Amino acid sequence: MFKLSLPALFALVLGSSTAWGCNSNPPAQAQNPDIGYVDVNSDITLRRMVVHTASPKGTVLLLHGFPETLCAWKDLSLALSAEYEVHAIDWPGYGFSSRPLADKFSYSPKDYARVLQEYIKKANIAPSMLTIYATDIGALPALLLALEDPQIARTIIVGDFAPFNRPQYMHDRLQSLKSEPSATATLAAYKNRTGGEILDTALRGGLPKEAQFEVSADFKDDVSRGWNHGGMTSADAFYYYYSNFTRDEDYLEANIGRLKTPVKVVWGEKDIYIKKEMGIEFAQKINADISLLPDIGHYPHLQSPKQVIEEIRASFR
Repeated sequence: MFKLSLPALFALVLGSSTAWGCNSNPPAQAQNPDIGYVDVNSDITLRRMVVHTASPKGTVLLLHGFPETLCAWKDLSLALSAEYEVHAIDWPGYGFSSRPLADKFSYSPKDYARVLQEYIKKANIAPSMLTIYATDIGALPALLLALEDPQIARTIIVGDFAPFNRPQYMHDRLQSLKSEPSATATLAAYKNRTGGEILDTALRGGLPKEAQFEVSADFKDDVSRGWNHGGMTSADAFYYYYSNFTRDEDYLEANIGRLKTPVKVVWGEKDIYIKKEMGIEFAQKINADISLLPDIGHYPHLQSPKQVIEEIRASFR
Protein backbone atom coordinates (compact mmCIF):
# COMPACT_ATOMS: atom_id res chain seq x y z
CA MET A 1 0.00 0.00 0.00
CA PHE A 2 1.28 3.46 -0.89
CA LYS A 3 2.19 5.91 1.84
CA LEU A 4 0.58 9.26 1.05
CA SER A 5 2.58 12.29 2.14
CA LEU A 6 0.96 15.58 3.07
CA PRO A 7 1.68 17.02 -0.42
CA ALA A 8 0.05 13.99 -2.02
CA LEU A 9 -2.98 14.18 0.26
CA PHE A 10 -3.27 17.87 -0.49
CA ALA A 11 -3.29 17.10 -4.22
CA LEU A 12 -5.96 14.49 -3.73
CA VAL A 13 -8.23 16.84 -1.82
CA LEU A 14 -7.92 19.53 -4.46
CA GLY A 15 -8.89 17.60 -7.53
CA SER A 16 -7.67 14.37 -6.75
CA SER A 17 -8.90 12.30 -9.63
CA THR A 18 -6.45 14.22 -11.80
CA ALA A 19 -3.60 12.63 -9.89
CA TRP A 20 -4.78 9.16 -10.74
CA GLY A 21 -4.86 9.40 -14.52
CA CYS A 22 -4.10 6.82 -17.24
CA ASN A 23 -6.31 4.22 -15.59
CA SER A 24 -8.40 3.12 -18.53
CA ASN A 25 -9.38 -0.54 -18.68
CA PRO A 26 -6.41 -2.85 -19.30
CA PRO A 27 -6.59 -6.01 -21.43
CA ALA A 28 -8.39 -8.84 -19.66
CA GLN A 29 -5.19 -10.78 -19.04
CA ALA A 30 -3.31 -7.81 -17.56
CA GLN A 31 -3.14 -6.48 -14.03
CA ASN A 32 -4.57 -3.07 -13.22
CA PRO A 33 -1.90 -0.37 -12.91
CA ASP A 34 -1.37 0.60 -9.28
CA ILE A 35 -0.91 4.38 -9.27
CA GLY A 36 -0.08 6.27 -6.11
CA TYR A 37 2.57 8.22 -4.24
CA VAL A 38 5.82 7.44 -2.46
CA ASP A 39 8.06 9.78 -0.44
CA VAL A 40 11.69 9.32 -1.47
CA ASN A 41 13.06 12.02 0.84
CA SER A 42 11.84 14.94 2.92
CA ASP A 43 11.44 17.20 -0.12
CA ILE A 44 10.30 14.86 -2.89
CA THR A 45 7.12 12.83 -3.27
CA LEU A 46 6.88 10.92 -6.52
CA ARG A 47 3.77 9.72 -8.26
CA ARG A 48 4.47 6.22 -9.45
CA MET A 49 2.79 3.44 -11.38
CA VAL A 50 3.45 -0.23 -10.66
CA VAL A 51 2.02 -3.18 -12.59
CA HIS A 52 2.51 -6.43 -10.70
CA THR A 53 2.62 -9.99 -11.95
CA ALA A 54 2.46 -13.25 -10.00
CA SER A 55 5.88 -14.66 -10.92
CA PRO A 56 8.01 -11.89 -12.41
CA LYS A 57 11.13 -12.76 -14.38
CA GLY A 58 12.55 -9.40 -13.33
CA THR A 59 11.69 -5.74 -12.87
CA VAL A 60 11.49 -2.97 -15.48
CA LEU A 61 11.74 0.71 -14.53
CA LEU A 62 10.60 3.16 -17.22
CA LEU A 63 11.83 6.78 -17.17
CA HIS A 64 9.97 9.35 -19.26
CA GLY A 65 11.17 12.41 -21.14
CA PHE A 66 9.86 15.87 -21.95
CA PRO A 67 6.97 16.77 -22.06
CA GLU A 68 5.69 13.41 -20.81
CA THR A 69 4.36 11.86 -17.61
CA LEU A 70 4.29 8.26 -16.40
CA CYS A 71 1.09 7.79 -18.42
CA ALA A 72 3.29 7.57 -21.52
CA TRP A 73 4.16 4.07 -20.35
CA LYS A 74 0.72 2.68 -19.52
CA ASP A 75 0.11 0.45 -22.54
CA LEU A 76 3.72 -0.67 -22.72
CA SER A 77 3.67 -1.48 -18.99
CA LEU A 78 0.55 -3.60 -19.34
CA ALA A 79 2.10 -5.56 -22.20
CA LEU A 80 5.31 -6.20 -20.24
CA SER A 81 3.43 -7.16 -17.07
CA ALA A 82 2.77 -10.65 -18.42
CA GLU A 83 6.42 -11.38 -17.56
CA TYR A 84 7.80 -8.57 -15.42
CA GLU A 85 6.96 -6.23 -12.58
CA VAL A 86 6.90 -2.79 -14.19
CA HIS A 87 7.50 0.57 -12.50
CA ALA A 88 7.24 4.12 -13.87
CA ILE A 89 7.57 7.47 -12.11
CA ASP A 90 6.83 11.12 -12.76
CA TRP A 91 10.10 13.01 -12.49
CA PRO A 92 10.02 15.97 -10.07
CA GLY A 93 8.48 18.83 -12.01
CA TYR A 94 6.28 16.56 -14.14
CA GLY A 95 2.84 15.07 -13.73
CA PHE A 96 1.90 15.04 -10.07
CA SER A 97 5.29 14.58 -8.44
CA SER A 98 6.73 17.26 -6.14
CA ARG A 99 8.02 20.58 -7.42
CA PRO A 100 10.29 22.11 -4.79
CA LEU A 101 11.66 25.60 -5.31
CA ALA A 102 14.81 25.60 -7.41
CA ASP A 103 16.93 26.77 -4.47
CA LYS A 104 16.09 23.48 -2.70
CA PHE A 105 16.21 21.16 -5.71
CA SER A 106 18.05 22.10 -8.89
CA TYR A 107 16.18 19.76 -11.32
CA SER A 108 19.60 18.92 -12.77
CA PRO A 109 20.43 15.50 -14.20
CA LYS A 110 22.59 14.88 -11.10
CA ASP A 111 19.66 15.68 -8.80
CA TYR A 112 17.43 13.37 -10.85
CA ALA A 113 20.07 10.63 -10.52
CA ARG A 114 19.84 10.93 -6.73
CA VAL A 115 16.03 10.74 -6.86
CA LEU A 116 16.29 7.65 -9.07
CA GLN A 117 18.62 5.96 -6.59
CA GLU A 118 16.30 6.81 -3.71
CA TYR A 119 13.30 5.47 -5.57
CA ILE A 120 14.96 2.13 -6.37
CA LYS A 121 15.80 1.71 -2.68
CA LYS A 122 12.39 2.85 -1.43
CA ALA A 123 10.58 0.54 -3.86
CA ASN A 124 12.73 -2.43 -2.72
CA ILE A 125 13.75 -3.21 -6.30
CA ALA A 126 16.55 -5.76 -6.58
CA PRO A 127 19.17 -4.19 -8.90
CA SER A 128 20.38 -7.60 -10.07
CA MET A 129 16.95 -8.21 -11.63
CA LEU A 130 16.37 -4.66 -12.94
CA THR A 131 16.34 -3.26 -16.46
CA ILE A 132 16.04 0.52 -16.71
CA TYR A 133 14.63 1.93 -19.94
CA ALA A 134 15.30 5.68 -20.03
CA THR A 135 14.60 8.18 -22.78
CA ASP A 136 15.24 11.90 -23.30
CA ILE A 137 15.72 13.69 -19.93
CA GLY A 138 15.58 10.34 -18.12
CA ALA A 139 18.65 8.86 -19.76
CA LEU A 140 21.51 11.04 -18.48
CA PRO A 141 20.42 10.65 -14.82
CA ALA A 142 20.38 6.86 -15.19
CA LEU A 143 23.93 6.90 -16.57
CA LEU A 144 25.19 9.33 -13.93
CA LEU A 145 23.80 7.00 -11.27
CA ALA A 146 25.52 4.04 -12.93
CA LEU A 147 28.87 5.87 -12.67
CA GLU A 148 28.46 6.04 -8.91
CA ASP A 149 26.83 2.63 -8.48
CA PRO A 150 27.69 0.19 -11.30
CA GLN A 151 25.44 -2.47 -9.73
CA ILE A 152 22.30 -0.29 -9.83
CA ALA A 153 20.81 -2.40 -12.64
CA ARG A 154 21.58 -5.47 -14.69
CA THR A 155 21.04 -3.41 -17.87
CA ILE A 156 20.30 0.20 -18.78
CA ILE A 157 18.69 0.92 -22.14
CA VAL A 158 18.95 4.57 -23.22
CA GLY A 159 18.05 6.55 -26.29
CA ASP A 160 17.10 9.82 -27.93
CA PHE A 161 18.99 12.02 -25.48
CA ALA A 162 22.18 14.11 -25.35
CA PRO A 163 24.94 12.29 -23.42
CA PHE A 164 27.61 14.74 -24.56
CA ASN A 165 27.80 18.48 -25.20
CA ARG A 166 27.31 18.32 -28.97
CA PRO A 167 24.92 21.18 -29.83
CA GLN A 168 25.33 20.44 -33.55
CA TYR A 169 23.30 17.25 -33.04
CA MET A 170 20.50 19.02 -31.20
CA HIS A 171 17.38 20.86 -32.35
CA ASP A 172 17.73 24.67 -32.34
CA ARG A 173 15.21 24.98 -29.48
CA LEU A 174 17.21 22.60 -27.31
CA GLN A 175 20.46 24.35 -28.16
CA SER A 176 18.89 27.61 -27.04
CA LEU A 177 18.17 26.20 -23.56
CA LYS A 178 21.86 25.58 -22.91
CA SER A 179 22.77 29.19 -22.21
CA GLU A 180 21.38 32.66 -21.53
CA PRO A 181 19.76 34.85 -22.70
CA SER A 182 18.28 32.43 -25.23
CA ALA A 183 17.21 29.98 -22.49
CA THR A 184 14.91 32.51 -20.82
CA ALA A 185 13.40 33.47 -24.18
CA THR A 186 12.73 29.80 -24.99
CA LEU A 187 11.13 29.25 -21.59
CA ALA A 188 8.82 32.21 -22.21
CA ALA A 189 7.76 30.70 -25.54
CA TYR A 190 6.99 27.37 -23.84
CA LYS A 191 4.96 29.10 -21.15
CA ASN A 192 2.75 30.75 -23.75
CA ARG A 193 1.44 27.31 -24.68
CA THR A 194 -0.36 24.55 -22.82
CA GLY A 195 1.16 21.19 -22.01
CA GLY A 196 -1.22 19.50 -24.44
CA GLU A 197 -0.17 21.81 -27.26
CA ILE A 198 3.52 21.22 -26.57
CA LEU A 199 2.98 17.46 -26.49
CA ASP A 200 1.10 17.46 -29.81
CA THR A 201 3.87 19.47 -31.49
CA ALA A 202 6.63 17.33 -30.01
CA LEU A 203 5.08 14.06 -31.17
CA ARG A 204 4.74 15.27 -34.76
CA GLY A 205 8.29 16.65 -34.91
CA GLY A 206 10.11 15.64 -38.08
CA LEU A 207 7.69 12.92 -39.10
CA PRO A 208 5.91 12.96 -42.47
CA LYS A 209 2.14 13.04 -42.26
CA GLU A 210 1.80 9.33 -43.03
CA ALA A 211 4.15 8.41 -40.14
CA GLN A 212 2.50 10.60 -37.51
CA PHE A 213 0.70 8.78 -34.72
CA GLU A 214 -1.84 9.35 -31.98
CA VAL A 215 -1.50 8.79 -28.25
CA SER A 216 -4.32 8.07 -25.83
CA ALA A 217 -6.69 10.75 -24.61
CA ASP A 218 -5.81 9.65 -21.05
CA PHE A 219 -2.15 10.46 -21.65
CA LYS A 220 -2.86 13.84 -23.24
CA ASP A 221 -5.22 14.72 -20.43
CA ASP A 222 -2.68 13.73 -17.80
CA VAL A 223 0.00 15.95 -19.35
CA SER A 224 -2.43 18.87 -19.55
CA ARG A 225 -3.73 18.53 -15.99
CA GLY A 226 -0.30 18.10 -14.48
CA TRP A 227 1.45 20.79 -16.49
CA ASN A 228 1.03 23.59 -13.94
CA HIS A 229 1.03 21.73 -10.64
CA GLY A 230 2.25 23.11 -7.34
CA GLY A 231 3.01 26.57 -8.70
CA MET A 232 5.60 25.47 -11.27
CA THR A 233 5.10 24.37 -14.85
CA SER A 234 6.88 21.41 -16.40
CA ALA A 235 8.47 23.93 -18.77
CA ASP A 236 10.14 25.53 -15.72
CA ALA A 237 11.50 22.13 -14.65
CA PHE A 238 12.83 21.58 -18.18
CA TYR A 239 14.50 25.01 -18.11
CA TYR A 240 16.21 24.26 -14.78
CA TYR A 241 17.30 20.83 -16.04
CA TYR A 242 18.99 22.46 -19.02
CA SER A 243 20.63 25.16 -16.90
CA ASN A 244 22.83 22.38 -15.47
CA PHE A 245 22.81 20.12 -18.50
CA THR A 246 26.17 21.00 -20.06
CA ARG A 247 27.93 20.58 -16.71
CA ASP A 248 26.49 17.10 -16.27
CA GLU A 249 27.11 16.08 -19.89
CA ASP A 250 30.75 17.09 -19.46
CA TYR A 251 30.96 15.08 -16.24
CA LEU A 252 29.66 11.96 -17.98
CA GLU A 253 32.09 12.32 -20.88
CA ALA A 254 35.06 12.96 -18.57
CA ASN A 255 34.20 9.82 -16.58
CA ILE A 256 32.91 7.61 -19.37
CA GLY A 257 35.65 5.04 -18.72
CA ARG A 258 34.08 4.33 -15.30
CA LEU A 259 30.79 3.24 -16.84
CA LYS A 260 30.66 -0.50 -16.10
CA THR A 261 26.91 -1.21 -16.06
CA PRO A 262 25.84 -2.96 -19.29
CA VAL A 263 24.21 -0.38 -21.60
CA LYS A 264 22.19 -0.80 -24.80
CA VAL A 265 21.35 2.17 -27.05
CA VAL A 266 18.02 2.41 -28.90
CA TRP A 267 17.40 5.41 -31.17
CA GLY A 268 14.76 6.67 -33.55
CA GLU A 269 16.50 7.08 -36.91
CA LYS A 270 14.30 10.08 -37.79
CA ASP A 271 14.76 11.89 -34.46
CA ILE A 272 15.04 15.62 -35.23
CA TYR A 273 15.46 16.70 -31.61
CA ILE A 274 18.60 14.65 -30.90
CA LYS A 275 20.07 13.33 -34.13
CA LYS A 276 21.09 9.70 -34.47
CA GLU A 277 24.73 10.75 -34.82
CA MET A 278 24.70 11.52 -31.10
CA GLY A 279 23.59 7.98 -30.32
CA ILE A 280 26.11 6.47 -32.69
CA GLU A 281 28.98 8.40 -31.09
CA PHE A 282 27.86 7.47 -27.60
CA ALA A 283 27.53 3.78 -28.47
CA GLN A 284 31.00 3.79 -30.03
CA LYS A 285 32.56 5.48 -26.99
CA ILE A 286 31.17 2.89 -24.57
CA ASN A 287 31.45 -0.03 -27.00
CA ALA A 288 27.72 -0.73 -26.79
CA ASP A 289 25.23 -2.15 -29.26
CA ILE A 290 22.88 0.35 -30.88
CA SER A 291 19.52 -0.29 -32.52
CA LEU A 292 18.58 2.43 -35.02
CA LEU A 293 14.83 2.15 -35.59
CA PRO A 294 13.93 2.98 -39.22
CA ASP A 295 11.25 5.65 -39.80
CA ILE A 296 10.93 6.26 -36.03
CA GLY A 297 11.25 9.72 -34.46
CA HIS A 298 12.09 10.94 -30.96
CA TYR A 299 9.50 8.80 -29.12
CA PRO A 300 10.06 5.13 -30.05
CA HIS A 301 8.10 3.90 -27.01
CA LEU A 302 5.02 5.75 -28.28
CA GLN A 303 5.45 5.36 -32.03
CA SER A 304 6.62 1.74 -32.07
CA PRO A 305 6.08 0.19 -28.62
CA LYS A 306 6.44 -3.38 -29.92
CA GLN A 307 10.06 -2.71 -30.87
CA VAL A 308 10.79 -1.20 -27.47
CA ILE A 309 9.13 -4.14 -25.70
CA GLU A 310 11.34 -6.54 -27.64
CA GLU A 311 14.48 -4.57 -26.66
CA ILE A 312 13.45 -4.78 -23.00
CA ARG A 313 12.70 -8.49 -23.19
CA ALA A 314 16.05 -9.09 -24.88
CA SER A 315 17.84 -7.49 -21.91
CA PHE A 316 16.71 -10.38 -19.70
CA ARG A 317 17.96 -13.13 -22.00
